[in-house]
Amino acid sequence: MSCASPLAGTGPGPEGDRKTVTVVFCDVVGSTSLGEELDPESTRQLIARFFRRMRNELERHGGKVEKFIGDAVMAVFGVPRLHEDDALRAVRAADAMARALGELNVELRERFGTEIQARIGVNTGEVVVGDPGAGHSLVVGDAVNVAARLERAAEPGQILLGPTTYALVRDHVVATPTNPMELK
Repeated sequence: MSCASPLAGTGPGPEGDRKTVTVVFCDVVGSTSLGEELDPESTRQLIARFFRRMRNELERHGGKVEKFIGDAVMAVFGVPRLHEDDALRAVRAADAMARALGELNVELRERFGTEIQARIGVNTGEVVVGDPGAGHSLVVGDAVNVAARLERAAEPGQILLGPTTYALVRDHVVATPTNPMELK
């Protein structure tokens, strides 16, 4: 009478589990000058609206927001559940985030007299997930670092895909090749 019941001990072990995931990094461009332009409360409201819109798009496509860092969002596709199309979900979420930012900017111009731009990096690779002592998933690995570096290398409004991500989604997206990059 236990058919389809969860198995005991299927969560991450004390050392964590290795998984192949897709990581999305999105960062506001020029937030320092934004903070100089607006008072602190308005800046906080603006960034909070940005975070809500980005979280909505990420979660709508099956991603899990791992953390907010200053004015950046990091999300993971493939945690807690892996899907065969996590890379495609992540790229679709990144595109939806860019479109949502365009819509948000209409509201920000009216309310605050300004708008924001963002850069997005998307990368797929192996990570270690799990830190039960910390009470959350904690995703660590080179795939996270590369996603952050792709985001930093992107131009405002641009989405850069890592090579593995591109290989997984190339039949479903229109992408323009970039010059080779040397990322640390």
